[in-house]
Amino acid sequence: MKNITHAVIPVAGFGTRMLPLSKSVPKELLPLGNRPAIHYVVEEAIAAGIKHIVLVGHAQKSAIENYFDINAELDNQLRHKGKDELADSLNWLPEDVTVSMIRQGKALGLGHAVLAARPIIGEHDFAVLLPDVVLDPFTTDMAADNLAFMIDAFSHDGHSQILVNEVADEDVHKYGIAKLIDTSHIDTSHIDEISGGVNASFGVAGFVEKPSLAEAPSKLAVVGRYVFDNKIFDYLADTEASVGGEIQLTDAIDALINEYGVNVTTMRGASYDAGDMRSYMQAFIYFAEQQLADEK
Repeated sequence: MKNITHAVIPVAGFGTRMLPLSKSVPKELLPLGNRPAIHYVVEEAIAAGIKHIVLVGHAQKSAIENYFDINAELDNQLRHKGKDELADSLNWLPEDVTVSMIRQGKALGLGHAVLAARPIIGEHDFAVLLPDVVLDPFTTDMAADNLAFMIDAFSHDGHSQILVNEVADEDVHKYGIAKLIDTSHIDTSHIDEISGGVNASFGVAGFVEKPSLAEAPSKLAVVGRYVFDNKIFDYLADTEASVGGEIQLTDAIDALINEYGVNVTTMRGASYDAGDMRSYMQAFIYFAEQQLADEK
């Protein structure tokens, strides 16, 4: 059995979809309710059993690394004023969890960002969590659902896992869409009914990037959670830059599918795009409402 204890979170993007909010504050630190968006992503990783998180950023994203560090001066001031509970809440990372940061160097795409983590990840298999995607922590069990389910599935069958979710017809053209290996027994137009509202895993033949509805092989869109065999690094290292001069993660995934096979896992619960202004504002309202209700 393979055990996943490492995760990569790419945080080097400028967040142009979130301007002007992201002009001086990293988009990953914009709040959802009473915490930064990336806080929930890291909590999700930890709940799934991750012990070492690698942030891939650049020089202007040091504030993210600082968020996960201990501010000794602030800690001392709070405790001096008798605010021990508040001080403890700021130092919330478990003792056995490490957060490291490495710089991407050049903006050469998501594939390049993942590859940049290789010096720290080493020979370990690992997860990738895109910080723009925040999964609903109020309606799912982060210790069992989604990423945790994917890690467990990988540990048993060795197939890399990619989280997908059914999207509306009018949104298919916005995403990478999964083509399943065998759909003869699966009506992919009603995937929620197939999985019974729980995570389910299927073999995938590949992905079609932003197809029209007529050309889409399914309506299962990539969500932003991956569990990879370490071999993905070799494929990324051999992948040539394509669209926009970037190294595409999807190209390396295609190579991995051809050689070893990859599964998609259907998502349980809801997800929010915290890197899109409209979706972010909707998510902020939802998270704030949930947290205010808990305070009553």
